[in-house]
Amino acid sequence: MSKSADAAEEIRGTTHGTAPVPLSVLDLVTVGAGRTATDALRTSVDIARLAETRGYHRYWVAEHHSMPGVASSSPAVILAHLAAHTDRIRLGSGGVMLPNHAPLVIAEQFGTLEALAPHRVDLGLGRAPGTDGATAAALRRSDRLHEGADDFPQQLIELTRFLDDDFPDGHPYSRIHAVPGPVQATSPGGVQSPHRPPVWLLGSSGFSARLAATLGLPFAFAHHFSAQNTIPALDLYRENFRPSELLAEPYALIGVSALATDDEREARRQVLAAALNMVRLRTGNPGLVPTPAEAEAYDFSPLEQEFVASWNSNVIHGTPDAVRAGLDDLQKRTGADELMITANAHGGDIRLRSYELIADAYGLPATG
Repeated sequence: MSKSADAAEEIRGTTHGTAPVPLSVLDLVTVGAGRTATDALRTSVDIARLAETRGYHRYWVAEHHSMPGVASSSPAVILAHLAAHTDRIRLGSGGVMLPNHAPLVIAEQFGTLEALAPHRVDLGLGRAPGTDGATAAALRRSDRLHEGADDFPQQLIELTRFLDDDFPDGHPYSRIHAVPGPVQATSPGGVQSPHRPPVWLLGSSGFSARLAATLGLPFAFAHHFSAQNTIPALDLYRENFRPSELLAEPYALIGVSALATDDEREARRQVLAAALNMVRLRTGNPGLVPTPAEAEAYDFSPLEQEFVASWNSNVIHGTPDAVRAGLDDLQKRTGADELMITANAHGGDIRLRSYELIADAYGLPATG
């Protein structure tokens, strides 16, 4: 198989059951009130194992910082742990925020992941900080945050060259190699595979959509928190797409917030708790995901009620049949090539059950 065919096969998933497109998982490793980060990470393992046995295509972890209710500050560490507890499902970042890190560090981390789980790793990259400005400044040791976003295309080129080990002669980094990586295949006695994780660009606006199109890369759009921009961004990506060695035609997935429960009322309660968590985050008071009982007892102001209604209008929730219908409709409206589902709820058991119910609703096979 050629390099391009091999890479394209890793990107394009297989549709199972009656799902309109491949289904995948986006994990924020949420921590509920009364729970610990250890609890949340154990839930991530349980969900990854379920996703693997039920035919979900990939499992991504998103980078966030300084948020008590989100324990996913170190995607590479979590992905290494998940790789040790799964065998087949693709694992990746959804995403690593490139401006927060030196490109060489990311190339080394994901080269290590590729060595741990060959041909199973995706490198999804974003240009936002994944946190507030002060935390971003602490991460980058600079208060000139605009430079990180403005330099994103150049950082991407640098990272790609480290991943491919192909800086031109005379470049300041031409004698620097990301290890594990392709240099080991060309060293005397080298038997290391030159394969490296495919790069995805993530976005919630048109910038990364256009850049992904120009470079012929797969694109992931954050519909779950930027729904009004979904169709314009996907149109921009498709209209400007240029075939590359990686992809002959565009491939776009969208992140979708969806929660299925056995009882419709429980879905409403869990979604309200997740919305209260977002209210607190947006007003500068992030915390653990509250319990449904706390959310039901909370006195929402008129402005907060308006936010909750707007936020939850983009959360597909309810019985399995209702969620399946909502996902089908969203895929039809957007033409997404893949749906990546994130389930936000207070308890890990609810999140795990949601992925199981969605798999059942689509008749996804249990592979054991």
